[in-house]
Amino acid sequence: MTTKILGLEQLSDRCEKLRSAGKKIVATNGCFDLLHIGHVRYLQAARALGDLLVVGLNGDDSVHQLKGAGRPITTQNDRAEILAALACVDLVTIFPETRATKFLAAVRPAVYVKGGDYTSETLDEEERATLKEIDATIRLIPFETGYSTSGLIEQICKSKI
Repeated sequence: MTTKILGLEQLSDRCEKLRSAGKKIVATNGCFDLLHIGHVRYLQAARALGDLLVVGLNGDDSVHQLKGAGRPITTQNDRAEILAALACVDLVTIFPETRATKFLAAVRPAVYVKGGDYTSETLDEEERATLKEIDATIRLIPFETGYSTSGLIEQICKSKI
């Protein structure tokens, strides 16, 4: 396992040290099942908003709860390692919950990023409350149309390779 992948407690300690050193932490989270160019562009744009990017990755059980039968396609450990291999991603943690509330409380980012398929109003209420409590700015990055994991899965199934 790479040193970019940390448990939540380790991540919290690391982020505290980084904040104390004056670093602007950007955080995002998601399933990132079958990484595609839309994900990569999103993560690069998120990273450009601060000094480092911390990614919270939904664990396998939460992906299944959020996305349904047959998901995730790749395991949480494989997804974490793929994300950690990206130059724009500085730290990764896997969290078991469907919501990122504990992740956000541990990281305490200056900026929280979600894709343009969200609005401030459609963010989870508990997540919004945590972000308000830590005084994080919410930034929405325009959605990359034409790119989705569900669409990719559908295309693979149709091709019958």
